Amino acid sequence: MSTGDVTSILAVLATVGAVAGIGGAVASVLPGIGPRLRAAVAGQGVPLAWLVAVVATAGSLHLSEGASFVPCRLCWFQRIAMYPLVIVLGVGWVRREAGARLTGAVLAGLGLLVNLWHVAIELRPSLEGSSCDPATPCSFRWIEVYGFWTIPRMATVAFGLVLLALALDGPLRPRPSQEVSAP
Repeated sequence: MSTGDVTSILAVLATVGAVAGIGGAVASVLPGIGPRLRAAVAGQGVPLAWLVAVVATAGSLHLSEGASFVPCRLCWFQRIAMYPLVIVLGVGWVRREAGARLTGAVLAGLGLLVNLWHVAIELRPSLEGSSCDPATPCSFRWIEVYGFWTIPRMATVAFGLVLLALALDGPLRPRPSQEVSAP
């Protein structure tokens, strides 16, 4: 499979994810739909967030290892947030650990903050200071599928979907059935 094929698939997934994410976020605050949506996602937020993290991590690894795109400094910080989500959410899902949701939300939130700064630099390269590597500037666009989807913009969708799935799953505290009792 060529790099163009993979980036096209990732762009389609980002488009579907963006539409679903925006629709889900809006629906979650509507009085008639929000409670039903949260009830439908309850208990499924961690596996949904894990699936998004797996796809984002696989796509990221393919672009750097398969397509030989050199990650910039901000890309590395986003990877530091995204890659552990696969482990944290996967183990949390299997072991039904309540803390995985909070840890996942914190990692995804930090990753999203870095990611939004990366998108801003991408849009306005003048924001890029001297801290970026001149050989691999953060403003460089390795891809631009459909004239819009760049790697940082796709990452925005991934971090947003992880946060949305975890938020729709319920409050970020242990459910009564998940609370650990002292021996």
